[in-house]
Amino acid sequence: MKSFKNADKEYIANTYGRFDIEISHGKGSLVYDINGKEYIDLSSGIAVNTFGMSDDSWVEAVYEQLKKCQHTSNLYYSEPCVRLAEILCKRTGAKKVFFGNSGAEANECAIKVARLWGAENKGEEYYNIITLKNSFHGRTITTLSATGQDVFHKYFNPLTEGFVYGEANNTESIEKLLKENKCCAVMMELVQGEGGVLALDKDFVEDVSKLCEKYNVLLVIDEVQTGNGRTGELYAYQCYGIKPDVVSTAKGLGGGLPIGACMMFEKTENTLKPSLHGSTFGGNPIACASAVHILNRIDEALLNEVKEKSAYVFNSLNGADGIKSVSGLGLMIGIETEGDVSVILQKCMENGILPIKAKNKLRLLPALNIPMELLAKSVDIIKKVASENK
Repeated sequence: MKSFKNADKEYIANTYGRFDIEISHGKGSLVYDINGKEYIDLSSGIAVNTFGMSDDSWVEAVYEQLKKCQHTSNLYYSEPCVRLAEILCKRTGAKKVFFGNSGAEANECAIKVARLWGAENKGEEYYNIITLKNSFHGRTITTLSATGQDVFHKYFNPLTEGFVYGEANNTESIEKLLKENKCCAVMMELVQGEGGVLALDKDFVEDVSKLCEKYNVLLVIDEVQTGNGRTGELYAYQCYGIKPDVVSTAKGLGGGLPIGACMMFEKTENTLKPSLHGSTFGGNPIACASAVHILNRIDEALLNEVKEKSAYVFNSLNGADGIKSVSGLGLMIGIETEGDVSVILQKCMENGILPIKAKNKLRLLPALNIPMELLAKSVDIIKKVASENK
């Protein structure tokens, strides 16, 4: 079978360090390369394929909408869009939803909502947003500016102004910034994914929530990667028992189709007004029908299953030979190894599993419904590879 690797290098912008694997097809948590080699998929398209590859009922839901209408502009009403917004609001307590096409767009919307709310409620000079060091919020200029990692800022100056960076798990750092800057919001991921799969301390998150009330600023939670069942709750903020003012999400929401959502709660529900924001493809009927199907399947039974699988991985790998630590929440897991993580990642692929990396860690983001026997087999391979490559 023809390989497209050379054509990829010739015609596609050289922005991705691709692995030397050409995926041909897949079913559930198993994928196959062009040579027919089978792999257990432990990344699900970086937390996108919620129920794995080519899930039958998901395909049917998408196909049924495709036969009706593939796109209509936001000048008209669309049933899938409304149904999805209703589900999100009823399951989170949000009051309004804006749909885009990606996590970066959802975060752009959240930032616009925060600044607009600040201007209307505190004054136009209250535009600063506190984010956390080691965070990641997207690849646009503004979401790069929100990202608290210098490595992502290089070459792209001048960045969008108005972002200041606090220390994760350091309440004093956040309060100091709130005192020194005219702020409209604190924005944070509850598990820093690209930052190394690091879950924030519960006490810190609760403290930040209280500080937002004390200083009358919004609490914005970036759930692009942590959302849609990934952490064992529908959204990670529900694991922490806090009440955000804005929540962004994307990735697993569409189960494989591009969609992002910015959810606005009571304090911000009326912030966006006609002509202040928009999106050509946001609320696309096919993407929304896909997301409706995904959310309807993320029930308590599945969320409990995610928690059980998470506990299995943590218990199996903590203290294992060649493994320093295991971090994360739910099925968003980082594994720090004694040996070179790049070598271990390569050996994992050679042994038929496909994790990815986050800084110096293996990162696991399997489909939420990965069969237990495949997860157990994957854990055994990781333990073997980590032990042999210390």
